[in-house]
Amino acid sequence: MDRLRIDKWLWAARFYKTRSLACDDIDKGRVQVNGAVAKPAREVKAGDSVQLRQGPVTRTVTVLAISDQRGPAPVAALLYQETEASIAQRQQAAEQRRLAPEPALALTQGRPTKRDRRDADKLRGSPWGERWSATIDS
Repeated sequence: MDRLRIDKWLWAARFYKTRSLACDDIDKGRVQVNGAVAKPAREVKAGDSVQLRQGPVTRTVTVLAISDQRGPAPVAALLYQETEASIAQRQQAAEQRRLAPEPALALTQGRPTKRDRRDADKLRGSPWGERWSATIDS
């Protein structure tokens, strides 16, 4: 076997947990083979360049071997070789995520209390005026 569908190869190389997840990302245009957007049935062979976007990271790998069986991770890592530029870009993105501030720290206060909401309503002026219900009687 010298050629294999890209969705099967991505699954066997452990980029995706299932073939259906691989197909979904391929259909969304997140996978390119030799610079062209791929379809799930696109065949890859040794020497092809595969570029895939997983979250904020874009990985570029060269296909070294073909396997249609999903094996252990050390064996799957032998199916491809990631380019140096891709490794550097992935490490840089990881460093930026590590140094980014925690989003929860931007919140100085939590959810407003009932008293805070009532005070805000008084400042804005309630559309009901002094009435506490929507009935017509005055």
